[in-house]
This record gives sequence, C-alpha cells and structure tokens, in this order.
Amino acid sequence: MTTFWIICALLLVVALLFVVWPLWRHTVKNNEVIRDAANLDIFRDQSAEMEADLANGLLTEELYEQGKRELQARMLEEVKSPEGSGAGQMRNPLKALAVALLVLVPLSAIGLYMKLGNLNAFLPQDKHATAEGFGAVLSPAALKELQDKLAAKPDDPQGWLLLARSLVEMERYGDAAKAYDKLTQLVPNEAQLWTDYADALAMSNGQSLVGEPTQLLAKALAIDPNNLKALALNGSAGMERGDYPTAIRDWEKLLQLMPNKNSDDAKMVAAGISQARTFLTQIKSGKAPMMAQAPAAPSQSKPAVPGKERITGTVALSAALKGEADPNDTVFILARAAEGPPMPLAVIRKQVRDLPYKFTLDDSMAMAPQMKLSNFDNVLVIARVSKSGNAMPQSGDLQGMSAPLKPGKTGLKISIDQEVK
Repeated sequence: MTTFWIICALLLVVALLFVVWPLWRHTVKNNEVIRDAANLDIFRDQSAEMEADLANGLLTEELYEQGKRELQARMLEEVKSPEGSGAGQMRNPLKALAVALLVLVPLSAIGLYMKLGNLNAFLPQDKHATAEGFGAVLSPAALKELQDKLAAKPDDPQGWLLLARSLVEMERYGDAAKAYDKLTQLVPNEAQLWTDYADALAMSNGQSLVGEPTQLLAKALAIDPNNLKALALNGSAGMERGDYPTAIRDWEKLLQLMPNKNSDDAKMVAAGISQARTFLTQIKSGKAPMMAQAPAAPSQSKPAVPGKERITGTVALSAALKGEADPNDTVFILARAAEGPPMPLAVIRKQVRDLPYKFTLDDSMAMAPQMKLSNFDNVLVIARVSKSGNAMPQSGDLQGMSAPLKPGKTGLKISIDQEVK
C-alpha cells in the first residue's frame, strides 16, 4: 500500500511540474512601460522631422524652437518617470495561481480517491478467496483450515458462503446444504442464498426439488420475486410435482425477465411453458399427461434400446476463449429436451481446470423420474462456463452447444466457443 501512495505522489509531482513551473516563470509585461517607450519613439521621430524641416528651410528658427518646447512639454506630461513604473515593481499574478494549483490539485486528488477509490484494493487478501472475493477452496487442507476458522468464528457469513460454494464444487451437496442452512440464519434476507440452499438440498436428495427445497424457494421468491434462478427452479419443482399452473406462471415471468429473448435458454423456457400448457390442457380434458403417468411395472415396461439412456462425448474450451476463463470457474455439462421443459435431464458439474473432459450423461442423473434422457427423442447437450457458479446463464458466461440429437449418441464433441450476451 505504501508503494502505491509513493507512486501516486511521484506522478502527481511530475504532473504539477508541467503546469506550475511555466506559470511561475512567466514574465508579466508592464503595459505602462510599453506605452511610455512607444511615446518616446514617437517624440524622437517628431523631433527628427522638425530638425529636417529646419535644415531644408521649411521652418524658421523661431518656429523650430517653439515647436521643440511644445514637444518637450508634451513629452514630460505623457511619459511618466521610470522610477514610478519600473518593470521590477510589477507582481506576477500567475505565481499566485501556481501556488493555488500546488495546494488544490493534491488535495482534490486525495479527496476524489477517498470518495471513489477502493481503499482495500491493496490490503492483504484472504488466501482462500478468488478475484471475485467468494470463490471456492479445492484442496482438503484449505477446506480443513476454513472449517477450523469458522469453528473459532461461527458468525462470519463470508466464510460460510465460501465453505458452502466449496462443498458444492466438491459435489458434497449434503454438507453444502448444512453450510447454507447456517448461512441463511446469519443472512436471512438474501434471496440468492435461499435459492442456492434449495439447489444444494435438491442435489443431495436425489436431485428432487419436491418438499423442503420447494419451501426454501418460496422463501427466496418472497424476498425477491424476480430472482431468475429461483423462478427457474420453482417452475421445475412445479413440473416435477404436476403443478403445471405454477410452472407456467414462474417460467413466463422468467422469460419476461431474461435480457435476450432470442437466446437458446429463452427458447428452452418458452418450450417448457408450451409443454406445461399442453399437460394442463390434457388434465382438464380428463387425460393424464404422458410425463405425469407413474412408471410402469418392470414386467409391463418396454425395454429401452441399449445405450439410448446415455450420451458420451468430450467437452473442450476453444483456444480463442482460454484467456477468458479462470481455472476455478464452474463448468456445467447438461442435457435438455430440444422441445420441452427447460429442466435439465442430466447434469455434470466440473471446473475449467478439468477440460478437456470426457463426459457421460445418463438416466441416473435425472432430476425426476419423468425427466429422463430416454423419455425424449431429441435433446440438446450444453456446456457452459459459469463465472458466478450458478446454473442460470448470465452475461459473460462462455458456452458451447450441440445440434439436436437422439439419446444414445457417442463420441460427441462440444467446443465452448461462444460468449453469453
């Protein structure tokens, strides 16, 4: 921090020298002296003309002497004594300006920095934190150190947030849910925390949002009805339990709040709304929607085609975007129905440091029994680098996507080569 202030002071001195020094050295000319000098020149010229006229016989001696006396009298009247108007007695007003700048510029610069600058920018940072301040610790030793720190200081919300996100990164969702439980007790009025708590709890409960995760989402939406992730998850919870009006309501609001209505995610949300409306119409007409039916008994179910329930491939980050991603950034690899609800059919969570990554998406990763890969004819596989660590895409995230494909595809290659706008 001391080095920073020294550099700032040196730069300020250099800048002031360019401004103050020319003002200080500037010479102010005395206008009276200049005027008197001009008058003397005029009198000399007139005296010379009179002498020439006398020599040429144009003036008599009497007229010459008379004119000379008049010229001398006028000269004494108009030209002041050099003792009263010397240039040495003139003050330079620019010197006062130079002194004022010398004082005001440093004071203004310091005042502006104290008001607009970040006084903590050069302070020692928590070695667990990332550039954003709340990243994730990845090593067991660092995690143990963080847990010991929280044991000694259990009222540190930033520490609990770091622990919760770290446990999610490690896919220890049950422990992450416990950390979010403690965090929401310390910070009860933050909608995003309740949403992330619901997400972690759902992942620890077989990826089901029904039950307590839905109650947590209700708390999040009560605090912030416009939280995008809470709306997306609450709509998915509605689809999971067959509450299609809730799914339609939340996803319609989500679609309105999405900045880019033409994005692939917006199209997926719109398709999910259409699917929920179809199911609701079927219910009103007395028909049970296909995805709401209970799974058939094994003896009655139609065996799936071998391999149809999984997709395998490789995700890589394009060379052009490698400089835009941090090794600790979260990577989501997920499958969604090409035409249907936006809820993921299968999802894997990794980090940029793991790329290129060979993945397998299958029915065991389904968030609900009805929402399985093998239940859909065409799906999309999406790989997204999330700067925030949230599943909902945000501006600045990096993404790659496959064309619509049939479950059972092997050897799929996805390049993360686009930036989410």
